[in-house]
Amino acid sequence: LFGVEHDKLWDLTRSTLRDIVKDEEQWKGTSARMDMFKGAAGTVLFFSDEETTKGFQANIPLYADRFPKWADQANAMHQYLAWSALAADNIGANLQHYNPLIDSKVQESWGIPASWKLDAQLVFGGRPEAEPEAKDKKPSTETIKVFGA
Repeated sequence: LFGVEHDKLWDLTRSTLRDIVKDEEQWKGTSARMDMFKGAAGTVLFFSDEETTKGFQANIPLYADRFPKWADQANAMHQYLAWSALAADNIGANLQHYNPLIDSKVQESWGIPASWKLDAQLVFGGRPEAEPEAKDKKPSTETIKVFGA
């Protein structure tokens, strides 16, 4: 989404959240985030088509229970690829998840089929102002296991 379409997404997200976030102190932070997202250059919406997943489940019943997870994994790879492509051009981005709160408004606003499930919103634009803050992480020896040479 670009231009007025991008703005429309963040306006409808703001109005949805305003109906939910009643505490004024909490709203200040939420409102500031909405301003930041709306101020970006655009937003990529990521969807999963549940009808496609159900089709695979019906056609390949041996793996029917795995297809929803594989669909999620494929969607995550697309998100990572888009983010990486933007980062390679030094374009800042951040991934948001205001679904399912905004799903019906997004479907209505852009004529999205009911079988498409909104998974994430990748907001992008501008140059990163700073490197992301380092986070405490477990040593890789605790999270990655290697076997063999």
